Amino acid sequence: MGNVLYLVIPCYNEEEVLPETSSRLLEKLGSLIKLGKISEKSRVIFVNDGSKDRTWEIIEELHQKNRIFGGINLSRNRGHQNALLAGLMTVKDYVDMVISMDADLQDDINAIDEMVDKYLSGMDVVYGVRGSRATDTVFKKFTAESFYKIMNAMGANTVFNHADYRLMSRRALDGLAQYGEVNLFLRGIVPMIGYPADVVYYNRGERFAGKSKYPFGKMLSFAVEGITSLSTKPIRMITALGFFIFIVSIGMLIYSLVRHFMGATIVGWTTLMVSVWAIGGLILLSLGVVGEYIGKIYLETKARPRFIVEQFLNDTDEME
Repeated sequence: MGNVLYLVIPCYNEEEVLPETSSRLLEKLGSLIKLGKISEKSRVIFVNDGSKDRTWEIIEELHQKNRIFGGINLSRNRGHQNALLAGLMTVKDYVDMVISMDADLQDDINAIDEMVDKYLSGMDVVYGVRGSRATDTVFKKFTAESFYKIMNAMGANTVFNHADYRLMSRRALDGLAQYGEVNLFLRGIVPMIGYPADVVYYNRGERFAGKSKYPFGKMLSFAVEGITSLSTKPIRMITALGFFIFIVSIGMLIYSLVRHFMGATIVGWTTLMVSVWAIGGLILLSLGVVGEYIGKIYLETKARPRFIVEQFLNDTDEME
């Protein structure tokens, strides 16, 4: 039977949620297998991203108890995006489709049914999109929605209110494998693949246990990573800003000459000081943006591996 589905779940210090997550996903896969929508060879693969707690031990225990559970142990912590990519690339030769999701049970697993139906109807990519943010605080809603709007405005095109809960066909995974950049932002890369895609709307729940791995500061850093990895628009904005300041400087020169010939040579001290500080700040900001791009070029030219798999637990092919 075809339609082999693997669920790929990146994990970092998730010992508190893994027992409940594995139980719910086991039930979900079982129901889909009974309905004949997916193959009995379907699996749940947890990716351990260098956790410091018992996450990998729990994954090994789950694998020993039920071979429907598998695991990928990375050699060290590589961050959520690299851990997710490691899972996708490691399993792509075993599957017809993969669904990626977080381990915290905030993504509604019942949306998996509709994702599979969309795949069976011919979709290569199905995005899980939040239907509303009614449960979020005002601050969380504002910052999260601003994140997507700013990303799109800056040229890093993403699916609004979509994180990394998505289905990808094997063909889409093969397309993703052709993107070799070290600086990863999968939410922007996957739409670039271009195969038929659709969305499934769901309501995001509360985290079952543990703490969020994406506080505001990390989310802001993630946004900068996405923008600078996918778009050169910030550099173009610096160019436009430089041109604007040049025009303003010409205006200030004309103004200064006029004031000079009028005999008011002392007037303008405040304007001068403000201008010096403003231009100095803009120069430093511009150097920072350019430096961010240069740093990324430096990392790309080194072509370091994005991840190293230390161990892969899978009942069809086990290796150390």
